[in-house]
Amino acid sequence: MSISSAISNAVSGLTAASRGTELVSSNIANALTPGYARRELELSSRPSERGGGVNVAGVDRILNAGLLADSRLTQADVGASVTTSAFHVAMEQLFGTGQEASSLGQMLTAFESALTSAAARPDNETQLGNVLTAATGLADKLNTMSDSIQAERTAADSAISKDVARLNAALEQVAVLNKQIVSLSAQGKDASSLVDTRQAVIDGIADIVPVKEVPRENGRIALFTVGGAILLDGTAPASISFESAGNITPQMSLANGALARLTFNGKELSAGQMDMFSGGTISANFAIRDEVAPEYQQQIDGFAREIYDRLADPAVDPSLNAGGPGIFTDAQGALDPADETGFAGRISVTTLIDPAAGGDLWRVRAGVSAANSGDSGESGLLGRQSSALSTARLPASGNLTQQSRSLQSLAAHLSSFASTNRIQAEATALQDSAHQNSLKTALLADGVDTDKEMESLLALERAYSANAKVFQTANDMLDAILRLT
Repeated sequence: MSISSAISNAVSGLTAASRGTELVSSNIANALTPGYARRELELSSRPSERGGGVNVAGVDRILNAGLLADSRLTQADVGASVTTSAFHVAMEQLFGTGQEASSLGQMLTAFESALTSAAARPDNETQLGNVLTAATGLADKLNTMSDSIQAERTAADSAISKDVARLNAALEQVAVLNKQIVSLSAQGKDASSLVDTRQAVIDGIADIVPVKEVPRENGRIALFTVGGAILLDGTAPASISFESAGNITPQMSLANGALARLTFNGKELSAGQMDMFSGGTISANFAIRDEVAPEYQQQIDGFAREIYDRLADPAVDPSLNAGGPGIFTDAQGALDPADETGFAGRISVTTLIDPAAGGDLWRVRAGVSAANSGDSGESGLLGRQSSALSTARLPASGNLTQQSRSLQSLAAHLSSFASTNRIQAEATALQDSAHQNSLKTALLADGVDTDKEMESLLALERAYSANAKVFQTANDMLDAILRLT
């Protein structure tokens, strides 16, 4: 080997050691950086005709693509289950567990107790006033529940709009990064930092919809949903849009065109095509807005109708006309059974028994439509009303369980339904989170290990010193030759 070849080999070794030291320092510095993948130097031996030595072939990003793909899918699962769980928690709090004074069951109990107490002293205006207060509290509770359910639907609708905006912005950013990565790769430069950035952007939207990454030529990638929608495959991403409805009312639905689905590349998706975006927070919020929350609304509408029907029965209050309202009304009118949707938000106590609205409190005892106050000691109506609430019967509404129940049993059933949904949703969210954490742990195991990086740094230091020694020896040999001349 000639001295020049030895010097060339030593220089290539010094270059490789220097580049390796740079990568190790970068790994250590970014050990806690989200989306950063550990770098390793790719080395190859240089042909002898080129003087031998070592050649820096490139830089490898060490990343388990399968684990990353699975982690993104579980991130979408967590996004969906956490969103659903939060909704059911809110519903359980709204219905109450039956122990809180503000729960549906306790509000009904207060009304029944007021009727029983008034039946014992029908001549006592304070007791009659308590019936009015309890009835108003029960109606207000149902109004609040209806408003809260619609507020949850509105929040879900707004969340969809925000997710769509975030998804579009991320897809645009990935498209730009694709172009930059292709450009750097064509110049023979290391694009690893841009790939890290692209990975972090995709990770940031994986909770919105399950995303699959497919490699393309020159470092580009394509993005698809698990359901098959092409989000990005080329230079321009897909255009996804959504028209938010603003404040949602019980009557608004997809069926009557008041609510919208996603629009994909200018065309609104059908119900079947929406499956392309199943999983993640988008589909969870669509389910809350269009399926889960309306089911709760239907149940409390049916419950409100059951209260209305039981006390609007002329057999209970003979002063009433068939088909007319009793103590409870539909916005001071009669309830049309065909217009049950949203009734819980409209139910109110008749002003005929409210002195503050020009009514007469004695009508609580004598009958809502009674011609006069009658006998102040007559408690028959109050007793029949209390009995009507406690009697088990089939609900008139088709939105309720078709089993004979008293109103208390029905209220307990609705509260139990909300609690069961909450428990199941939280269990699913916990399971999904545990799965995601296990995959994150596995990904971190493939990440930067500072102990191993320090070992690599010591090995690079020894290699650098050895190559420097070769270079120094060759230099000394040349100096010796020059001194001879």
